[in-house]
Amino acid sequence: MKITTRDVPPRAAWALEQSGLHPLLARLFAARGITSKDELDDALARLLPPSSMLGAQAAARALADAMAANQAICIVADYDCDGATACAVGLRGLRLLGAPLGFDRVNYLVPDRVTDGYGLTPAISKRVKAQGADVLVTVDNGIASVDGVRAARDLGLQVIVTDHHLPALKDGEIALPQDCIIVNPNQPGCPFESKSIAGVGVMFYVLLALRAELRERGAFTVQTQPKIDALLPLVALGTVADVVKLDANNRRLVAQGLKRVRAGAMPPGMTALFNVAARKPEAATGFDFGFALGPRLNAAGRLADMTLGIECLTTDDALRADELARTLDGINRERKAIEGDMREQALQMAEEMFDESEEPPPALVVFDPDFHEGVVGIVASRLKDKLHRPTFVFAASGAEGKEHELKGSGRSIAGFHLRDALDLVAKRHPGVLLRFGGHAMAAGCTIDEEHLDTFEAALQQVAHEWLDAATLQRRMESDGPLEAQYRRPDLVDTLHQEVWGQGFAPPVFCEEVQVVSQRLVGEKHLALKLKHQGEPVDGIWFGHTEPLPPRVKIAFRLDADEWQGQRRVRFLVEAAEV
Repeated sequence: MKITTRDVPPRAAWALEQSGLHPLLARLFAARGITSKDELDDALARLLPPSSMLGAQAAARALADAMAANQAICIVADYDCDGATACAVGLRGLRLLGAPLGFDRVNYLVPDRVTDGYGLTPAISKRVKAQGADVLVTVDNGIASVDGVRAARDLGLQVIVTDHHLPALKDGEIALPQDCIIVNPNQPGCPFESKSIAGVGVMFYVLLALRAELRERGAFTVQTQPKIDALLPLVALGTVADVVKLDANNRRLVAQGLKRVRAGAMPPGMTALFNVAARKPEAATGFDFGFALGPRLNAAGRLADMTLGIECLTTDDALRADELARTLDGINRERKAIEGDMREQALQMAEEMFDESEEPPPALVVFDPDFHEGVVGIVASRLKDKLHRPTFVFAASGAEGKEHELKGSGRSIAGFHLRDALDLVAKRHPGVLLRFGGHAMAAGCTIDEEHLDTFEAALQQVAHEWLDAATLQRRMESDGPLEAQYRRPDLVDTLHQEVWGQGFAPPVFCEEVQVVSQRLVGEKHLALKLKHQGEPVDGIWFGHTEPLPPRVKIAFRLDADEWQGQRRVRFLVEAAEV
């Protein structure tokens, strides 16, 4: 592990400090590309306008017409946290804006991960039609569902695709669904600057456009219009959980959502999820969304049915929300157990591919017939983190009649665009990939089991061509040393109040410390007594068991814990340069 330090442009740091920011925050923000305090303004008025998102106004007009005609609207969601929150935002938002009440007027449908697979398929379009819908709205999916959209249109459904994924490629050319309205900043010709917005953010923007359209039609005035900003806690949750880049617009969405959560203004289901996760909403951070609430919702889509998660987020009955949150918590515990077993087995299989004296191959592909397809993505992420290699983990399909197919989920490292790598594999080996899609850092594919060896060799060949020794060395960016004067609980709270996440990394400091004592706790965590700049401080390295030398350079985050009524700073160790 090589720990590096981010550059801090001195002029930007000085300007931020002069504008009134705390010196530590000024340094951290400058290292992340912020040059003026104005860029940190998270007011709603600073959000990018809905008019700049191609298709949003057309979708708004279509939805307004459907509402006026009392037509039935069905939202087709995805089965992850982004899809669930996007669906909940759509359902709540449409009803806030006056869509006819009743389950038969504004409805939803979630594909089953095993039997349906991802996205809008012709079979799902038929089910939507059979429910009596007139308008089909996708959330967090649909941009690659060319056949599904065609089937829906053939059935007479109006289709509005809201998505944030990259379009499908056919013979190297972008292939978009036809004869439908598309709202997606990643479609050709869309000027919307925040290309990394999550699916839930796209749906929120459609609702902003719909509110403006209804206002133009005289449904309400500026003073009486519904406050759809009440949906921002859901938008923030889905945005963080989907690990999209927190650009300026996404940071504003998350910041606004966090403010409302801390004030207790959120749906009962989110309150219930905070309770079962033993987290405090009044001190909520993005960490809670990404590592407490998000996994409990995702677990439903992985092992059970995401309708549980969507119902939790849409019910206004606090008792029902509590019951559903407890169910989701139980499913998440089951997911952890399955994941733990799979992770250990997958890691052993991966490590058997090379000797201890050797470096791992440039890409890893792991499959076992007993793997659960709902958890392969998490296991791929764990292996990628452990071995620092692009990794695919496969499981046998549980769909009837498709037992010969393997479903794979991949995670990548910086410098290796996973979706582009799959595209190159598909070009070099036609027919090996039955389906594929995704992003730079995460992607999925389906193959026949007989082609597994071909896929592994092809992916490793692409990795061998694209990755050099420097890229394959594990690195961690840090913010350098922490001045002793900033090792205070109040400054920990100040840091936690800010919005950090993907593309706007949370502060990680690094320097050499003295290890006074160390012991294992819970058999898998290393508890530490350290001396930082000559002064004692506690530390803990979660998930790490190997002892550290007496003096060592560590990378650490700041936390504050309470002991006998006293709050003390604690170092959360992320890495060590041994």
